[in-house]
Amino acid sequence: MSRKPGLTATGVKIDELFIGDIQTQHKSGKTTVDVKIDSESRVSTTVTVDEALTGLKTSFSFRVPDQKSGKLDLQYLHDHFALNSTIGLTSTPLIELAATIGMNELSAGAEVGFDSTSASVTKYNSGICYNKHDFSAAVLLADKGETLKASYIHTFNETNGATVAAEVTHKLKTKENYFTIGSSHAIDSSTLLKTRFSNGGKVGVLCQHEWRPKSTVSISAEYDPKVVSSPSRFGVAIALKP
Repeated sequence: MSRKPGLTATGVKIDELFIGDIQTQHKSGKTTVDVKIDSESRVSTTVTVDEALTGLKTSFSFRVPDQKSGKLDLQYLHDHFALNSTIGLTSTPLIELAATIGMNELSAGAEVGFDSTSASVTKYNSGICYNKHDFSAAVLLADKGETLKASYIHTFNETNGATVAAEVTHKLKTKENYFTIGSSHAIDSSTLLKTRFSNGGKVGVLCQHEWRPKSTVSISAEYDPKVVSSPSRFGVAIALKP
């Protein structure tokens, strides 16, 4: 069974520069082919085969004329285990591997990257997470063991989605500490308010309103007392969906 390909075009103009691309997708059985052509005539192609074996998803991607862009992605999912690997298709590939195992409320995972050109480890991170229906806590060791992060999120009211979250970061080498506190609250059925505050004094606020089904307008503002040379940031975003 196959599906007729669809065509999507996007573009944006920045000053006198126009950036855009054309995308098309074709599905046939378990195979999906995505092709994108950008404004610089670069062609990106991704071929994905889903469930070639039970729980296995395979994708192959490359970009023309970049001969070193080819890579192979393998994803394997099981009830309590997930494995993802990325292999660069060159004579000296970059290899990345990530694995997660979990049972009931507890899960743990790790990822590692290896550059065969320099025979060096490019990254390694690990973490553990505990989830309940109303809260989640996690500890992450990142940046090749140089950064320790702890995060916590708690939902106090499921009716209006009142939620608070906090993240603490500790740099093991420099002994520096950072923290961020955030909140989310539904003012009514169509309006959501989010706030964020960091230890540096940076404050952020976002208000999102769904003015019709699947279409939203968002207004955001951010103030950073350390950047006295520029005014506070203010933004408006509109998302329209049929």
